[in-house]
Formats: sequence, C-alpha cells, structure tokens
Amino acid sequence: MTKQTFIKGAMILLAAGILNRLLGFIPRIALPRIIGAEGVGLYQLGYPFLIVMITLITGGIPLAIAKWTAEAQSQGDTARVKQIFRTALGLTISLAVIFTALSLLLASWITTHILTDSRVYYTFIVMTPMLLITAISAVYRGYYQGKQNMIPTALSQTVETLFRIVFVLLFAKLMLPWGVEWAAAGAMLGVVIGELFGLFVLLIQFARDRHKERIVSYGEPCDKPAENKPVLGRLLGLSVPVTLSKMVGSLSYLLESILTARSLAVAGIATGIATAQYGALQGMIIPIVLLPTALTYSLSVSLIPSLSEAAARGDRLTIHKRLHQSMRLSLVCGAPFVVVMFLLAEPIVRILYHHTEIAPMLQLMAPIAVFIYLQAPLQAALQALEKPGTALMNTFIGAAVKIILIVQLASNPNLGIYGALIAINVNTVLVTVLHYISVCRLTGFQMKVLDFIKVGAAMVIMGASLKWIMTNEWLAREWLNVIAACGAGALVYLLLMAITGIVDRDDLSRLPLIGRWMNR
Repeated sequence: MTKQTFIKGAMILLAAGILNRLLGFIPRIALPRIIGAEGVGLYQLGYPFLIVMITLITGGIPLAIAKWTAEAQSQGDTARVKQIFRTALGLTISLAVIFTALSLLLASWITTHILTDSRVYYTFIVMTPMLLITAISAVYRGYYQGKQNMIPTALSQTVETLFRIVFVLLFAKLMLPWGVEWAAAGAMLGVVIGELFGLFVLLIQFARDRHKERIVSYGEPCDKPAENKPVLGRLLGLSVPVTLSKMVGSLSYLLESILTARSLAVAGIATGIATAQYGALQGMIIPIVLLPTALTYSLSVSLIPSLSEAAARGDRLTIHKRLHQSMRLSLVCGAPFVVVMFLLAEPIVRILYHHTEIAPMLQLMAPIAVFIYLQAPLQAALQALEKPGTALMNTFIGAAVKIILIVQLASNPNLGIYGALIAINVNTVLVTVLHYISVCRLTGFQMKVLDFIKVGAAMVIMGASLKWIMTNEWLAREWLNVIAACGAGALVYLLLMAITGIVDRDDLSRLPLIGRWMNR
C-alpha cells in the first residue's frame, strides 16, 4: 500500500478539494436554470437535517480510526488495525441503519413540523440512503488516512463529484414534468448516486489492497491475535469529543434553516416564496461567496504544521511571521472577489442563474466576505496552537447570536430574507473578530493597519477600472464584458500589490503549485 509523507498527503487532498469545489460549482449554476429558485430551496431544505444525522453517525469516528490505525501501524500490530476497522465499521453501520429507519418512519412528521414545507418530503425520503453510504465511506477514508495513503480518499471524492454533476442535472430534468418537488427529489437522487460511486471506488481499492497483502504475506506466520482490549470503548472515547464539537456547527445550520423559514412565515411571506428565497440564499448566493475559500483553505493547511512546529520550539518570531503571511495573503486573495461581487452582482447572477432579483443579496454579503476569508487561517492557528476549545466557544457564541438575530430580523416584514442575511453577516464578523482576539492573546500577534489601507486603496482603483470597462460595453455580449472587466481589474490589482510591496516572492512560494514552480 502506498504511503505518503504528511506534506505529500496533504497536497493530494488539497488538490482534490480544489478540483471538487470548482467542479461542484457546475450543478450549482445549472440546477437553478432547470428547477428554479423554489426547487433549489426544496433541494436545500433537507440538507441541514441530513448533516446533523451524518454528524451523529460518523462525527469523530474517521479521525479516531485514522489516529488509532496510525498508532497500531507504527507498532506493526496489523491484527489491531483489522480489529479497529471492523469495530468502527460495525458501529457506524448499526447507527446508520437505526437513524435511517427512524428518518423513514418519521419523514412525514419531520418534513411537516420541523422543515416547514411538506413538499420536501420526497427529497427527504430520497436522501435517507446517504446516511448508510456516507457512514461506510467515512470508515474507509479514516482507515486509509491512518495508513497514510490519501489517494483512495482523493480519488473517491473526485469520482463522487463527477457522477453527482451528471446525475443531479439528469434526474432533475427528467422528473421536472411531475412538479418542482419531484425535480428537487431527482436532484437529491443524483447526489445519492454520486456518493454510491465514491463508495465503490473505496471498496475496489480496499479489495485490491487486501489481495496484495495476502500475496505478500503468503507463507509468512499469521498475524498474532489482537490483545483483548476494549476497542469499542476507546473508539467512542476518541470520537465522542470531536462529534460534540461538530454538532455545534451542524445544529446551528439546522436551526438556521428551520428558524429562517418560520420567521419568514411570521413576516407574512407565503411558504413557496419563503422556500424560493432560502434556496436563492443557500444554493446560489453563498456558493459564489465561498468560491475563493478554496485558496484560503490551502493557506490554512500549510499554516497548521508550520505553526505547530514553531510553537513546539517556542519560536514566537516565526509564529508571528507565519500568521502575518497567511492573514495578508488571505486578505489579498479575497479582496478582489469582494470588489467583483459587489460591483458586478447583477450581471453575475443574470449570467449564472437568470435571476437578477437576488443581486441585492450578493451585494449585501460581498463586503462581509473578506471576514470569511480571514477566518480560515485564524481557525487553523487556534488548532495549531492546541486551542480547539477556544475556537469551539467562539463558534458557539457566534451561532447563538445568529439564531437570535434570525428570529428577530427575518420575522420583520420590512426585512424578510434580508434579515436572515444580516444575521449571517453578523455571525461571520463576530466569529472572525473573536478568533482574532484569541490568537492575539495567545501569541501577541497584531495585523499591520498599513496592509489594510494599501489593499483598500487597491480595491477602490480596481473597482474604478471595472466600472469603466462595464460602462463602455466594448464587447457584444454581457458575459464577455464581465470577463474583460474582471481580467483588467485583476491585472490592475496585481500590479498595485506588487508596487505597494504587499506580496513578495516569499509569500508566493507558500502557495500550492505556484510555490513549487518558483522553488524550482
């Protein structure tokens, strides 16, 4: 079995993550064109409940398997590795079967009383097989991560994404004549099929590895039997704390979806319209805003080992340098997207979705997006400095404030869905600021105000160049003008970054692919 170094393994997963994020944007663009905002809303409504169920079933089990498998592997205890795998697989399958049965039995009540729109029933029923599929996949991925072989995980995720793109759009279109609720269920069926193909990749790889192990071990003494230790107890002991941490985010997402729909109903907005507005926010606007996080996530991945090593040495100077580098690059990479989203919101949503009425949502969220991009390295820093509890508490505070604001603002007829959007923006700013304060207290780190001034000035100049090109309309089609404006604006922005000295060679060397090319 192929074993990779930590950096190589991280880069394999990172490359797959960026590819999958970009590919995953294809159905997000095409699906609203097929089933409309209301269909996307029905498609999205079931997701928060699904995520809570998956968190309860798997939670920290993949991490526990990876950690314990790596430990047993280093000791040459192959019998223990098999015991860990079988116990984890039996546990997750048992939990998945129980929760799947409960979900099917209570589907009508859940979709009527919890998810607020009874039309989501078909989507809910279709998505329940994912509980079992995802549970099994999580065990295999944890197993391979413990073996320090990231290729099966990366390959399965990519295959899953490719098949999901095809079948989501295919079944949504085929089932649309039956009604928008069936079209949403068809899209969810495509997701299930994608998950199933991802699992097939893991099973095939596992079968091949087991066959190779049998050939290698033929004629050698059999593995010594594993010692009789409470495998299940330790597995739960390792996974439960992580599960509880993840549940904060999952429950927050579920409550956000439920309370948003209920608050819109209080505001006098009809169920169908409320579902469409929620679908537009979660299925159209937020994916655009989160697109740059593929790069900020890569910065976070490279930051954790560097900070951990520096913290172990007590090297405060290196900690400050790496923090400043990552924060500055996140700011620099995210800022031009903020300008584009704010100034070109209407043409962007018209080109992508044919829904210009949602442009104000993108404009309202665009200025706050920079806090999302800065949040990733701050969270990574808290994890690297062994303060995950602090990050969890900050997230919990932000989630509580968000839920309270959704109830207060979204129920106001004058605000409606924009009240929920304001609550999400406040949550983003609050959590980022709390993370920053926590990191500053732990390390004494402070961002340079001059960096913000330089980037802000560059954003203004870039914005002016964007507007100038869009106003003149030199090209025949709108999408060509948008591309030309973004290209020219990006060029102006990069030149200003170089002139002001915000980005240097050392910064670029830390980026994936670019850094590797520069180092050569």
